[in-house]
Amino acid sequence: MTKTLHLLFAPLTSLCVLAAGLFSPVHVAAHAAPPLPLAKATDKGLTPSGIERIDGFFKESIQADRTPGAVVAIARNGKLVFYKSYGFVDKAQGRPMPLNAVFSLASMTKVMATVGALTFYEEGRLPLNAPVAQWLSEFKQMQVGVVNDGALSTTPAKHMITIQDLMRHTSGLTYGGRGDTPVHKLTLGSSSGAALEMNGSTFLTRLGQAPLLYEPGTVWDYGFGLDVLGLVEEKIAGAPLENILQSRIWDKLKMRDTTFRLASIDSTRLAQPLPIDPITGKRQTIGVLNKPTQFDCGGGCAFSTAADYLRFGQMLLNGGQLEGQRVLSPATVAFMTANHLTPDIQNNVAVTEPARKGYGFGLSVAVRTERGMSAVNGHPGDFFWNGANGTMFWVDPQQKLVAVMMAATPGEIRKVFREQFNALVYGALAP
Repeated sequence: MTKTLHLLFAPLTSLCVLAAGLFSPVHVAAHAAPPLPLAKATDKGLTPSGIERIDGFFKESIQADRTPGAVVAIARNGKLVFYKSYGFVDKAQGRPMPLNAVFSLASMTKVMATVGALTFYEEGRLPLNAPVAQWLSEFKQMQVGVVNDGALSTTPAKHMITIQDLMRHTSGLTYGGRGDTPVHKLTLGSSSGAALEMNGSTFLTRLGQAPLLYEPGTVWDYGFGLDVLGLVEEKIAGAPLENILQSRIWDKLKMRDTTFRLASIDSTRLAQPLPIDPITGKRQTIGVLNKPTQFDCGGGCAFSTAADYLRFGQMLLNGGQLEGQRVLSPATVAFMTANHLTPDIQNNVAVTEPARKGYGFGLSVAVRTERGMSAVNGHPGDFFWNGANGTMFWVDPQQKLVAVMMAATPGEIRKVFREQFNALVYGALAP
């Protein structure tokens, strides 16, 4: 039978591989080197029993065909304490999961697009209260949809969409695939879906013609804000979003495997989903793995590794810098990761992310405001976001913790894994 891959680093020195039972030794490529300085897990507060539970969870989930595999990276106090791959990068082909497997980030792209935009903010070139129409004329005269007895009418928006609205999902721009109202039926389905079918110019025209679901600045509703933000960045810089993020974030953080370009990725490292959804029994695919996008959609089109995203998360935990390279100032990171939902904004975060009651929303990240209430563990001030294809990350400043799980699980089971992985990580922390 095909053997499951299981990689573990030796304390403080070098990568090694444990081989036992279902686990087989493999060569670790040079570019899969540890993304942060190593530390022994038990020295940084992870218990041996907790580590065993994480291993057991993924072994059991892979054997039960709930997921093809995963890569997990955890840092505490700036040190890498857990870095393993499990299962298969492509189960149909029997290829084991390497540490440097590349995953479709989906909405975890949004956080990077926002950090890129905040570098322009720090230069005084992108005020958050500025109307988006200052750069994109398609949004000068937006209409808000009004539904009465199933019939749709429109009324002119009272307020223009601002840059802050784009970043915090209060623009009124919604995903058509997230509802069945007449407004949803008139707009585009998803970030990657739109980018697979049209270029940025056509996308903006289509989006500008569709009615808004809500008056800008009044309701948190998940949608196309970060795709529009990425195109604002392109307008300011006169360059593709890939180039902007490359120079302003990825190069500085040595995120060598992060890209929007499918063609630049070694296909043997590209994580594929199970062909059959384990919950519905229907066939499933991840569209961006099979076809290049026509524009760099800031809402969901980037690819990355667990190592790269861990470095990105550590940069945020460090207040905007990593290894002497600064991306943002500490004040800007604190501003980004504060709750931006004022009392008069309807908070629908828990509608989109089940179990996230007690969270507000900052600039592209959900922010915990209460120790309790939520069904997942954490502390006030922790922040996170996930991807629809099975990726997730969060930062807990109180615990000095960054956790990343990369998987190719695009079905509803990804939401179950989010809660389970959260419980496993916090359950592994020592007193």
